[in-house]
Amino acid sequence: MFNSIDRALAFDSKMLSVRGYRQQILASNIANADTPNYKAMDIDFSQVLTNAMGSISMSRTDAGHIDTKGGSPVAGINPMYRAAVQPSIDGNTVDADVEQAQFSENALQYMSTLQFMNGKIQSTLLALRGN
Repeated sequence: MFNSIDRALAFDSKMLSVRGYRQQILASNIANADTPNYKAMDIDFSQVLTNAMGSISMSRTDAGHIDTKGGSPVAGINPMYRAAVQPSIDGNTVDADVEQAQFSENALQYMSTLQFMNGKIQSTLLALRGN
Protein backbone atom coordinates (compact mmCIF):
# COMPACT_ATOMS: atom_id res chain seq x y z
CA MET A 1 0.00 0.00 0.00
CA PHE A 2 2.81 2.40 0.88
CA ASN A 3 4.43 1.89 -2.51
CA SER A 4 1.31 2.82 -4.47
CA ILE A 5 0.76 5.96 -2.36
CA ASP A 6 4.42 6.86 -2.74
CA ARG A 7 4.16 6.42 -6.51
CA ALA A 8 1.01 8.56 -6.62
CA LEU A 9 2.83 11.44 -4.93
CA ALA A 10 6.26 10.95 -6.51
CA PHE A 11 5.74 13.32 -9.45
CA ASP A 12 4.40 16.13 -7.25
CA SER A 13 7.20 15.59 -4.76
CA LYS A 14 9.80 15.94 -7.50
CA MET A 15 8.12 19.09 -8.80
CA LEU A 16 8.24 20.57 -5.28
CA SER A 17 11.95 19.82 -5.15
CA VAL A 18 12.52 21.51 -8.49
CA ARG A 19 10.41 24.53 -7.51
CA GLY A 20 12.30 24.79 -4.21
CA TYR A 21 15.62 24.66 -6.06
CA ARG A 22 14.41 27.34 -8.49
CA GLN A 23 13.30 29.50 -5.57
CA GLN A 24 16.85 29.34 -4.16
CA ILE A 25 18.32 30.39 -7.51
CA LEU A 26 15.89 33.30 -7.86
CA ALA A 27 16.53 34.41 -4.26
CA SER A 28 20.27 34.36 -4.98
CA ASN A 29 19.69 36.55 -8.04
CA ILE A 30 17.73 39.06 -5.98
CA ALA A 31 20.34 39.05 -3.22
CA ASN A 32 23.10 39.76 -5.76
CA ALA A 33 21.29 42.51 -7.65
CA ASP A 34 24.06 44.99 -6.76
CA THR A 35 27.03 42.63 -7.08
CA PRO A 36 29.32 43.69 -9.94
CA ASN A 37 29.62 41.10 -12.74
CA TYR A 38 27.00 38.80 -11.17
CA LYS A 39 25.13 36.90 -13.88
CA ALA A 40 21.47 36.10 -13.22
CA MET A 41 20.62 32.41 -13.46
CA ASP A 42 17.48 30.34 -13.78
CA ILE A 43 16.40 26.85 -14.73
CA ASP A 44 14.29 25.96 -17.74
CA PHE A 45 11.29 24.69 -15.79
CA SER A 46 9.38 23.77 -18.94
CA GLN A 47 12.24 21.47 -19.95
CA VAL A 48 12.33 19.91 -16.48
CA LEU A 49 8.56 19.38 -16.65
CA THR A 50 8.87 17.80 -20.09
CA ASN A 51 11.52 15.43 -18.73
CA ALA A 52 9.34 14.66 -15.72
CA MET A 53 6.34 13.87 -17.89
CA GLY A 54 8.50 11.43 -19.81
CA SER A 55 9.55 9.71 -16.59
CA ILE A 56 6.07 8.82 -15.34
CA SER A 57 5.79 5.07 -15.17
CA MET A 58 2.40 3.83 -16.37
CA SER A 59 1.04 0.73 -18.02
CA ARG A 60 0.05 1.06 -21.63
CA THR A 61 -3.22 -0.87 -21.95
CA ASP A 62 -4.42 0.44 -25.31
CA ALA A 63 -2.70 1.24 -28.61
CA GLY A 64 -4.08 4.80 -28.37
CA HIS A 65 -2.31 5.49 -25.06
CA ILE A 66 0.82 7.60 -24.99
CA ASP A 67 4.01 5.61 -24.48
CA THR A 68 6.15 6.88 -21.56
CA LYS A 69 9.86 6.70 -20.88
CA GLY A 70 11.79 6.22 -17.64
CA GLY A 71 14.25 8.59 -16.00
CA SER A 72 14.54 11.07 -13.19
CA PRO A 73 13.14 14.56 -13.81
CA VAL A 74 15.32 16.21 -11.17
CA ALA A 75 18.64 14.63 -12.08
CA GLY A 76 20.98 16.87 -14.00
CA ILE A 77 19.16 20.17 -13.56
CA ASN A 78 21.67 22.81 -14.50
CA PRO A 79 20.96 26.50 -14.01
CA MET A 80 21.54 28.59 -17.09
CA TYR A 81 22.50 32.23 -17.37
CA ARG A 82 19.56 34.49 -18.06
CA ALA A 83 19.86 36.91 -20.96
CA ALA A 84 20.27 40.48 -19.77
CA VAL A 85 17.11 42.53 -20.17
CA GLN A 86 18.91 45.78 -19.53
CA PRO A 87 22.73 45.65 -19.60
CA SER A 88 24.46 47.47 -16.78
CA ILE A 89 27.82 49.22 -16.66
CA ASP A 90 29.12 46.90 -13.90
CA GLY A 91 28.30 43.70 -15.84
CA ASN A 92 25.46 42.61 -13.54
CA THR A 93 22.58 41.02 -15.48
CA VAL A 94 20.01 40.97 -12.65
CA ASP A 95 16.82 42.91 -13.34
CA ALA A 96 15.17 43.21 -9.91
CA ASP A 97 11.68 43.57 -11.35
CA VAL A 98 12.00 40.44 -13.48
CA GLU A 99 13.51 38.44 -10.62
CA GLN A 100 10.83 39.49 -8.15
CA ALA A 101 8.08 38.62 -10.63
CA GLN A 102 9.64 35.21 -11.30
CA PHE A 103 10.13 34.63 -7.55
CA SER A 104 6.47 35.46 -6.82
CA GLU A 105 5.18 33.31 -9.68
CA ASN A 106 7.33 30.36 -8.62
CA ALA A 107 6.18 30.72 -4.97
CA LEU A 108 2.56 30.69 -6.12
CA GLN A 109 3.13 27.60 -8.23
CA TYR A 110 4.91 25.91 -5.32
CA MET A 111 1.89 26.57 -3.08
CA SER A 112 -0.48 25.31 -5.80
CA THR A 113 1.45 22.06 -6.03
CA LEU A 114 1.29 21.70 -2.25
CA GLN A 115 -2.48 22.21 -2.29
CA PHE A 116 -2.84 19.70 -5.12
CA MET A 117 -0.82 17.15 -3.14
CA ASN A 118 -2.91 17.86 -0.05
CA GLY A 119 -6.04 17.10 -2.06
CA LYS A 120 -4.58 13.78 -3.19
CA ILE A 121 -3.66 12.90 0.39
CA GLN A 122 -7.11 13.85 1.70
CA SER A 123 -8.77 11.75 -1.03
CA THR A 124 -6.58 8.79 -0.16
CA LEU A 125 -7.37 9.16 3.54
CA LEU A 126 -11.11 9.23 2.78
CA ALA A 127 -10.77 6.10 0.67
CA LEU A 128 -8.81 4.32 3.43
CA ARG A 129 -11.44 5.26 6.01
CA GLY A 130 -14.20 4.01 3.72
CA ASN A 131 -16.06 7.33 3.52
